Amino acid sequence: MESLYLLIPFSLLLVALLAYLFHWSIKSGQFEDLDGPAQALLMDEDLSKPPVDQQDQHTLPS
Repeated sequence: MESLYLLIPFSLLLVALLAYLFHWSIKSGQFEDLDGPAQALLMDEDLSKPPVDQQDQHTLPS
């Protein structure tokens, strides 16, 4: 029974902390765009290759 005097206030503090963190994350925009970063990773464009005449300039003379 004595442990309830410690556990109930501790659990209430924990719930209050989690509610504050959830409220902060919503207000700071953490849940605004959930699909954008995943799609940006898949739709990332590769860098264009240099033209063929510039590729030949980097070869060493034999």
